[in-house]
Amino acid sequence: MSLKDQLAEDLKAAIRSSDEPRKTAIRMVTWAVKNAEVEQRKPLDDAGVLAIIIKESRRSQESIEQFRKGNRNDLAEKEEAELSILQAYLPPPVSLEEIRAAAREVITEVGAQGPADRGKVIPVVIARLAGADGRTVNQIVTELLSGSAQ
Repeated sequence: MSLKDQLAEDLKAAIRSSDEPRKTAIRMVTWAVKNAEVEQRKPLDDAGVLAIIIKESRRSQESIEQFRKGNRNDLAEKEEAELSILQAYLPPPVSLEEIRAAAREVITEVGAQGPADRGKVIPVVIARLAGADGRTVNQIVTELLSGSAQ
């Protein structure tokens, strides 16, 4: 079953059980997926849907931080509930060592020589490690290519 189909089934179940936080979180992702499909003029595959879920998760985390700063704990708790629902669809987090190992492997494969070759390495590493944070991958690849973490 594709990730989109799983989201649709889970939305139906949430509606039947009157699970408001789950219903809200899944609808938010479903709308974002539909918007991306309209924008790209083609249906998204599982990787595209996963990228949207990751993006929405980051947005939720940022919202939680802002709500906490503004002493709006009620909104922060609501957002945290939605975030935990979204995280159930994400692959397990990738460790820093796994990212380093994959980055070294890709650097060798593409023959990257220095920081200017980051553009060749980063997309491949991110594609191999579904769920890896792009910022972290960028940081590790930059370190490896500059020679400071070899």
